[in-house]
Amino acid sequence: MLKLRRYRTYLFSGLLTVVAFSLPMSLAAQNPDNTGMNRADRNSDQTTADQQQKDRSDQNVTDQIRRAIVGDKSLSMDAHNVKVITRDGQVTLKGPVRSESEKRTVEAKAVEVAGQDRVTNDLVIKPTK
Repeated sequence: MLKLRRYRTYLFSGLLTVVAFSLPMSLAAQNPDNTGMNRADRNSDQTTADQQQKDRSDQNVTDQIRRAIVGDKSLSMDAHNVKVITRDGQVTLKGPVRSESEKRTVEAKAVEVAGQDRVTNDLVIKPTK
């Protein structure tokens, strides 16, 4: 009985080890790395997320656009993670998306909330690996 219990303990710890080492690799494949894209934000003339105004109406516009984007389950994780920056009613979209179609879809969602002439689309199509 004691040998069986030890065997189960070793088996269980072995399974935990396999899961622990394989989990980070699978998560890394799913999580987009936007480090290269974010380097452009260091340029002082670029609109960045920290420039989002504290104005309640700007925050409301950003929140509505964000909900519309995240609520669309047909969009990729990259598209769900785009930056939405609203300053004085002007919306800037930044970040990578997977395709031209996603780029147009995200922009359309922003235009629906903010208006046709109030959206700047700085989204880029992420290169495929």
